[in-house]
Amino acid sequence: MSELIKGRGSTGYLPGRFEVTVSEAVDDGWHDGVDDGFLDVLPRTQVREETARSVITRNQSPDISFSQSLNPYRGCEHGCSYCFARPSHAYLGLSPGLDFETRIFAKTNAPALLRKELGKPGYQVSPIALGINTDAYQPIERKLMLTRRLIEVLAETRHPFSLITKNALVTRDLYLLAPLARQNLVRVYFSITSLDNRLSAALEPRASAPHARLRAMSALSEVGVPTGVMVAPVIPWVNDSQLEAVLEAAHLAGARSAGYVLLRLPHEVAPLFRDWLQTHVPDRAAHVMSTLQQLRGGKDYDATFGKRMRGEGVYADLLARRFALAVKRIGFLAKHDRAMDCSLFVAPRVLTPQGELF
Repeated sequence: MSELIKGRGSTGYLPGRFEVTVSEAVDDGWHDGVDDGFLDVLPRTQVREETARSVITRNQSPDISFSQSLNPYRGCEHGCSYCFARPSHAYLGLSPGLDFETRIFAKTNAPALLRKELGKPGYQVSPIALGINTDAYQPIERKLMLTRRLIEVLAETRHPFSLITKNALVTRDLYLLAPLARQNLVRVYFSITSLDNRLSAALEPRASAPHARLRAMSALSEVGVPTGVMVAPVIPWVNDSQLEAVLEAAHLAGARSAGYVLLRLPHEVAPLFRDWLQTHVPDRAAHVMSTLQQLRGGKDYDATFGKRMRGEGVYADLLARRFALAVKRIGFLAKHDRAMDCSLFVAPRVLTPQGELF
């Protein structure tokens, strides 16, 4: 069994798939019986500034509801063991394991770049999804406030956007979100995997506890911000039994739309999650992976559009039916009653050192 690291979702520095050489730690017994502090040192979070060249990412994926996204951070301190974005750290020559959650890159020029990109001639307005790969409200946001500054640009230009988060910190920006909601310019979704605090802490160690997310959902709903819930990811034999309970709790907290995503294990996420299973639920580890492979045509993961989010086979069909019955019984909308308004957009003013005379 791998060693559990307090407050972290990974148990080590899994090498990225592009590494040419691999280092392996070997215990030579030098510290046996010696309490010198080295064995108890926990990996600390390091935040580095990144100067981005662009901030709006565009996609044409047929199974994704948005065409534009924006991520102010690379890496995520929440440390979710299942995060599909972990492999992106391999492009930086870093580990998708501990490095992904301890070495965070902040795109400090993102607000200025967003203003510039929205002001380009011929810019076509469509809702921007904020914080898709990594959480825009992860802990470092409390200090850096990059997400808040991005929302200020979106508010100034009256540009529609949605965001999804696992952090109650989103309530800090209620004063920005509430007026935008009245103009039909924002949606906020919360990702909730479980109502069990212990399971949630093991799956996503530095995210807000489930009850804190539900309180944040209520706070947003009470001031008119449309909220939704994503039961994501659904993991067979780990949290799948809680699907209906999460949906019911979210609806009571004000969520009016709902969705779910089956666990995805691209690239390095598969061995990392196998390690998590052996560390936290060793008695079920083989059964979980066997079921996932049945859903993915015998593989750990199938990236085919239309299959990657839902899987296929008996279990996938049963899960889809359970979800459909639950949202109908509870009273969720199939989707929000109206699309966000793209007609209010006003291109940002060009900021110059000379300022404006009129």
